[in-house]
Amino acid sequence: MHRRFCPFTCLLAVILLPVAVGGPALAGPVPAATGSPPLILISIDGYRADYLDRGHSPVLAALAADGVRAKGLRPVFPSLTYPNHYTIVTGLYPDEHGIVNNTMHDPVLGNFSPPNRAANIDGRWWDQAEPIWVTAQKQGRRTASVYWPGTQAEIRGVRPTYWQLFDPSVPPDARVDQALAWLDLPADQRPTFVSLYFEHADVAGHSYGPDSLQVNEALVTIDAALGRLVAGLRERNQYDTTNLVILSDHGMSASSPERMVLLDQIVNPEHIELASSIVNAGIDPKPGYAAAVEQALLAPHPHLQCWKKEHLPKKFHYGKNKRIPAIQCVTEDGWMVSTAAVESQRAHPLLGEHGYDNDDPKMRALFVAHGPSFKQHLTVPVFDNVNVYVLLAKLIGLKPLHNAGRPAVTAGMLRMVALPSGT
Repeated sequence: MHRRFCPFTCLLAVILLPVAVGGPALAGPVPAATGSPPLILISIDGYRADYLDRGHSPVLAALAADGVRAKGLRPVFPSLTYPNHYTIVTGLYPDEHGIVNNTMHDPVLGNFSPPNRAANIDGRWWDQAEPIWVTAQKQGRRTASVYWPGTQAEIRGVRPTYWQLFDPSVPPDARVDQALAWLDLPADQRPTFVSLYFEHADVAGHSYGPDSLQVNEALVTIDAALGRLVAGLRERNQYDTTNLVILSDHGMSASSPERMVLLDQIVNPEHIELASSIVNAGIDPKPGYAAAVEQALLAPHPHLQCWKKEHLPKKFHYGKNKRIPAIQCVTEDGWMVSTAAVESQRAHPLLGEHGYDNDDPKMRALFVAHGPSFKQHLTVPVFDNVNVYVLLAKLIGLKPLHNAGRPAVTAGMLRMVALPSGT
């Protein structure tokens, strides 16, 4: 997660104060159930792919062993929280879905950042693409969310049937209990799709580093919540009839205040607008300074590489959206980039970071799937998270919208899959 002064979680605690809000009822008659098993989509923010092998996640490891596990899930660039969560639920690269960073500027809407409450709940920031819960609602499904970036906004006039605004004080067990409570509703009110979000591994990783005791403790806490979910599903005789997709948005690298590139030493900070920093520096030259800023930044620098947005490597699928600043700078793994002014306001050092090249193995995320639709005892190669959306749509029987995924990438995970021609 990119943050200027405090973690994403503490910022959202400020901007999204109400704990629980009921979403709007479905308009008009609801079609009969499709017969698809319920789907629970779980994000464990910042859970690096190899964390699963540490021995602190026995419930998750058992689900992986009995179901499908990927060797890694490759995030989109930039490997940050907001862009990747929105890619997972739209199947689009940030260039197309418009959530290009955790902090960004839009020529019409102004500035977006975690502490900007008005921006976070403004559906216009999110409506360059339609997330899966909106499509599901439009196609007659009921959906529910115990947190997921975007569910706090009304996107294209729609929210989940049931939803909550993010509150980090709500413990993992209580989040699980809310999801189970929604599954206890009568059949004509019960959601088909439920999302759950846990930020604890990411928060610990930023504050203490990915190899810390605190990260391991967070893994234990989250795994206990997953155990509570599994036990709750078993008690309701729903375990064998519910699909679980458990993933993360990105990995984590060790960082240090001693590995900091200060832009002040490269360019006059008075000549630039800094849209984002830490690992990805998004920079717009102020009027009259474009040539000088470009000359300074585009020259070679130790631990930092900068490009004009139109010259970013093609593998990033990034640089066309109007919200992407004119110049993008990315640090070497384990390094950070900022200004002296920003760093002077930081209360605590960052000992873990992400946002690096999305092909870096340390950025690889978790992917585990289990349930009646999935094969058992299967390990698949690393794949791009842009392909998750088409899998989710198939699991709940939706007609997917335009996306950049390929059904063939995930088809082998499923039992008795018939692929459309041409895939």
